[in-house]
Amino acid sequence: MAEDVAPARRGTPTTREKAAQVAAPRSSADEEFLTELGARVRRIRALRGMSRKVLAEASDISERYIAQLEGGMGNVSVLLLRRVAKAAGITLDELIADAPDEMASFRDLLRTASPEAIERAKAMLRGEDTVALYRRPAIDRVALIGLRGAGKSTLGRLAAKRLSWKFIELNREVEHDSGFSMAEIFRLYGQEGYRRLELTALRKISTRREPMILATGGGIVSEPATFELLVSSFFTIWLRASPEEHMARVRQQGDLRPMANERAAMDDLRTILSTREPFYARADAVIDTSGRSVDSGANEILEVIASGSAPASEVRAQAKQAKPATTTKARKTR
Repeated sequence: MAEDVAPARRGTPTTREKAAQVAAPRSSADEEFLTELGARVRRIRALRGMSRKVLAEASDISERYIAQLEGGMGNVSVLLLRRVAKAAGITLDELIADAPDEMASFRDLLRTASPEAIERAKAMLRGEDTVALYRRPAIDRVALIGLRGAGKSTLGRLAAKRLSWKFIELNREVEHDSGFSMAEIFRLYGQEGYRRLELTALRKISTRREPMILATGGGIVSEPATFELLVSSFFTIWLRASPEEHMARVRQQGDLRPMANERAAMDDLRTILSTREPFYARADAVIDTSGRSVDSGANEILEVIASGSAPASEVRAQAKQAKPATTTKARKTR
């Protein structure tokens, strides 16, 4: 049982970990499996925005052992693998399944789908006539995605104000619904618990029928079911920036989570960004906020909304009426 495994001091392998490292003859297939497993752990860690140190602490496994696992030198027990998966907020089958990464999306959707939705999906796969499963979301429901420091909250709040739309931060909704701060949620429930609360909050928000701009957390793309709900319910805009600008803005905010006390913080950030980029690229539109002022970035969001909607002149007129006659000196996005 997992409870029988005694926790080790940080950075010190346990007796079981040491035993697992004893060399044994391995076939080329075994070597290939361990190499792919290590690569998968790295991808999942980057997608979750977790440093190696954070994953080691959350799974109660030494950082050195995590490094060996990621390097394809692991020979871990199912118990240790289960602890790694739990700390990363995924199931064990997602970690070791011999299937394309795209299958994770199907697994998560099946877990949360209604019986009716499953039957429609079966009918579609059988080639039978069925109602289209996806509809393009209304342009007056916009979601901003991207890594921390891209300007989602700053630009989204300003653009919503100029349009007289509702501005919502998904993380604040999670805090409101749970009654805990983000730090308390992660401390009490971990990554997996937070993701469940995030999906619940997004489901509630997606039922609201009012014009809105939603700012999401950077890691929302790491949960297939949550991200699928987002892209099917909102017009999505990816706010992107260079890694250097992301880092500078996060430092200006006085918070380096999840890269605190990491000497290789920039390398971690680059890895997180490169891992998430294919998911961010699914957005309906992309805006590069590097080197731009708040006004400039917010104005481009308004232009994207206008160009993507039928009554473009109406959206522009709305923004013009709400925009102050005089503006202060442009601030840089943060």
